[in-house]
Formats: sequence, structure tokens, C-alpha cells
Amino acid sequence: MVVKSLKTENYRNLENTVFYPAKGINVIYGSNAQGKTNLIECLWLFTGGRSFRGSKENELIAFGKNKADIELCFQTREREQTIRFGIQGGKRQPVLNDVPKSSLSQIVGSFCAVVFSPDHLTLIKNGPDERRNFIDGAICQIRPAYASLLSRYKKILSERNALLKDIPHHRELEDTLDIWNERLSVEGSDVAIQRIAYIKELMEPAISFYEGISSGKERLSLEYRMHYPANVNMSRDEIADVMLKTLRRKQNDDIYCGYTTTGIHRDDLMVKINDMEARSFGSQGQQRSAVLALKLAEAEQIGENRGENPVILLDDVLSELDNTRRNYLLKELSGMQIFITCCEPFVDAENIVHIENGKICC
Repeated sequence: MVVKSLKTENYRNLENTVFYPAKGINVIYGSNAQGKTNLIECLWLFTGGRSFRGSKENELIAFGKNKADIELCFQTREREQTIRFGIQGGKRQPVLNDVPKSSLSQIVGSFCAVVFSPDHLTLIKNGPDERRNFIDGAICQIRPAYASLLSRYKKILSERNALLKDIPHHRELEDTLDIWNERLSVEGSDVAIQRIAYIKELMEPAISFYEGISSGKERLSLEYRMHYPANVNMSRDEIADVMLKTLRRKQNDDIYCGYTTTGIHRDDLMVKINDMEARSFGSQGQQRSAVLALKLAEAEQIGENRGENPVILLDDVLSELDNTRRNYLLKELSGMQIFITCCEPFVDAENIVHIENGKICC
């Protein structure tokens, strides 16, 4: 998969322009706050995901403007394709190959990328939300239908939570709660099964990459941990049954709290180094190496599942790595189209561009 061109209009501080990257390594350098990360973020949005910086949609529009338009032309194994967005009113209106789509989930899987930013270095250190988002985002790119499944689960969860808040004021509503329990357990078990399958696929390459990064001195392991009495060897129906029983057992607690206290929305990915939990016991260097291994494994899994490599987006992370890790990362990503942002170019590249005040200067 290769980006052929990127067109922006009123997107953050980027000057209205068309950017034509090289097929190999593209270095985008410049001082801070000039628009380097905005460019990487813009490319990432075409995966159908949200901003990796956590930005709201209306924050993507240039100051003083009411709409932004961006367009990506990219080459896949099959053909050249285009995705266009109009960003307005806090929403994106996607158009894939000149066909309007009603939701972002309908373009997920069309353009695939792996992004690695300084924020991702906290993937191990921070709470389970980030690790679940990592798993879910990665699965969406290789199994696009997963995005709709996840959306259904979140909608049911939201409806159940709203009902839990209403029940103390309208006790007769409690009789309807089991309908939502059943729906949540069915959709939740489907999500859990797909997450478990993905972690099993990710395990081997992640372990191998970490071994390479640590020169064989340390061992990485991954474990998907459920927030209810189930395990990864259970079938879909068994997990659904456990979820349903747990929801019923905790129903009074949920009514008291006003939200659903158990379920796949509270599951976690445990990352261990030498059988010790990396979040609690890993050094900063070990945590960073673990994130590198996960991201490399993610890229490899996308390539294997889709039959073509994803585009790699490295936002201001190489400068934070020592030479050994930096060289290892670039070596493992060879053959892929890579976008690297930095303050000064320090990597041999087919294309080096300077960005200043949102203007890309080749």
C-alpha cells in the first residue's frame, strides 16, 4: 500500500496544497508547532479511525474556517483508490472512490496504516483503555466488519447505562434490564473472541521482535485478561453464558453505580517482560521496547492478513530511541512506505521535505 498524493484544504494549520510522497522513506522536518504532526494525523484519519491525538473533529478545521476538505490517493494491490473527507459540524463525510458513505465504518480497511507517536510510548504505562484501543484499532484494519460489531456493543452498553440511571426513579424499568443483559453478552462475546484470536496472532511476532530489540536478553509475553470469570480457551457461547450470569449477578451493583461495572469494555491486555508485568515493574526502556515490538507486530499482521504492507507513520519518535533501537526499527520496516517527522533530518531518505508555518517545501 502506497500513498500517491495528499490534498488538504483548511486542515488545521496546513497550507492548502498537494503533497506527493516517495514510495520509500519520507522525512518531514521542521521546528515545533509547524504542522509536522498535523500531516501525520491527516494521513491517519483515512484509516477511518479517530485522531491518535484524541482531538475532536471540529478541532481539525483551520481557525476561522467552518469546513476542511482532505483527499488521499493511494495504490493498493488491486488498483488506485481515493478517499475524500469533508469535515464540518464535528463530523466527517467520507467518499470512497467517488461513492459517498454513510459512516466511517464503511471505509475502515480500505487504507491501512500503523502510527507510532510519543503518546503511544504510554501504551504500557497507562490504563487499560489505551491497550483496548490498540487491539480494537488493529483488528479493524484487518477485519473491517469488526468496526460495526464494536459499534453495536458500545451502543447497547450506552443504552444499558442510561437504563441503569433511570431505574432508581422508575423501579418498573428493572424488569426490562435482562433484555439488555442478553444483548450485551451476545455482542460482547463476539468482541472477546475476535480480540483473543488477534492476540494469539500477534503473540509470536511480538515476542520475536522484542527478542531482537533486547538482543535476546529478555522475554516478552502477552495475556488477554477478562473482567469476568471467563478464560481465553472458552468458546463464544461459553463466554456469552459467563457474561450473562455475571451481568445478572452484579445487576444491583450496577443499578447503585449507574453504569455497567463488568464486561469486555473493562478487559485488558497484560504485557509482561520475564514474567513480570511491564506496567508495574518494567523500566522506561523496557516499556518503550515493548511498544516497539507491539507496533512492529501490528504492521506484520496487517501485511500477512491483507497481502500488502501498511503505510508506516512515525511521528517524532526516532529521536527518542537510541541508535540500536532506531536502526532495528528501520531495518524491520524496510520495503514499506514510511513517513518520519523530526526536527532535523538524520535518516537517509528518498524524499526529504521541510515544513514551516504549515507550508510544505520540497
